[in-house]
Amino acid sequence: MQDRIQLVVNEREADGTRVARRLRREGLIPGVIYGVGHVTSISIDPHVLRAAMSGEQGTHAVFDVVFEGKKRAHHAVIQDMQLDAVRQTVQHVDLREVRLNDPIETSVAVQLEGTAPGVKAGGVLDIVTREVRVKGLPGDIPEHLTVVIGALELGDVARIADVAVPDGITVLDDPEEVVCSIIPPRGAEVEEEAEAVEGEEGAAEPELVGKKEAGEEEA
Repeated sequence: MQDRIQLVVNEREADGTRVARRLRREGLIPGVIYGVGHVTSISIDPHVLRAAMSGEQGTHAVFDVVFEGKKRAHHAVIQDMQLDAVRQTVQHVDLREVRLNDPIETSVAVQLEGTAPGVKAGGVLDIVTREVRVKGLPGDIPEHLTVVIGALELGDVARIADVAVPDGITVLDDPEEVVCSIIPPRGAEVEEEAEAVEGEEGAAEPELVGKKEAGEEEA
């Protein structure tokens, strides 16, 4: 279990578009923290949030959320972040209080490790799945999971079952779901089809010759 990071936030006015816009103009990030039976509107300094997410677990870290001027810490994780479509800056953040001994479900990014021989041979790496749903204790959720593709040849696929999963984490998605595949280049597909056609024509020749000879004998 990783060390938790303190995240200092400020309680703010009830949620609303005008308030959120004003906070962004002031250089702050509006957000909320969901507790058991209550929701509290907050604002966060973007530098503080960025520093908190720079740890080993990244956006999946368990934070000790502390309201400015108070001592009590609320264990919480990031439930959702809204990003600006152009600048990719955080526009809104949702935090969710958690119990450290109760498993949670969340999505974790999948990273590819290695270079596939099939790509070196001219194939195209087609990424199908970029994240998977997992379940585990809040402090055990990794920033990402890894799948090694260093042995994938042309036409091969990597599935969720091939993803390396640490102890204490359960993957909830279908293990047969494809993570990525190596698509053969178009030229290779055309050549294979041409070879298959030639093979079929070649196999048919003896039969035609046999029929002709039989006909000649009858004549």
